[in-house]
Formats: sequence, structure tokens, C-alpha cells
Amino acid sequence: MPKKLHIKKGDTVKVIAGDYKGEQGKVLDMYTDKQTAIVEGVNMVTKHTKPNAKSPQGGIAKKEAPVHISNLMVVDNSGKPTRSGRRIDPKSNKLVRYSKKTGEVIK
Repeated sequence: MPKKLHIKKGDTVKVIAGDYKGEQGKVLDMYTDKQTAIVEGVNMVTKHTKPNAKSPQGGIAKKEAPVHISNLMVVDNSGKPTRSGRRIDPKSNKLVRYSKKTGEVIK
């Protein structure tokens, strides 16, 4: 069973290490087995494509490559990066993620 991660698909994250340090983007896809995420506009690579039915011209395309989740930090509702924790929500009695900086629930 995959481990619970501090980042989910759809979260806004900030890169805290590497060539793209300081950039923010939305998580487009998660790979829980490798603990990596694809973040919009981060870790761009060039991909050479052969002509095929989908792209008859072929050519060079820019594409996002995965980033390890240890290099990412969740951005909370206030727009600042924060550590996240889990706790049981008193209203709904469900486990929710919350911002350790502000204490509010991360949507």
C-alpha cells in the first residue's frame, strides 16, 4: 500500500530546492511509488518526437519532468508555503490536512 504523502494532485506547491527553487505551480500528477510529482511549469525538459498520427510534423516539445516531493512544500490558502499535518476535523470527524503555520484546514 502506498504511503500517505503531504502533497496531493491539485495542490499549489513551492519548489524549495534545485534549479527551479522559489517557483510555484499546481501539481498535475503524482507518482506515489517513486514519491515524485509533476508540477506545472517546473523541471521542463525537451522531448524529441517522431512524426506520427497525432503529430504528423514531429519535432521538439517542452514537457514537465517529475520532481521529488522532498523538494516541494504545500502553499496554504493564504499563499505562503507551510508544513502540513493531519488531524481529525471536529465537525466532520474526518482526517484532514492542516497548515502548521496558520492552523487552518488545507483544501
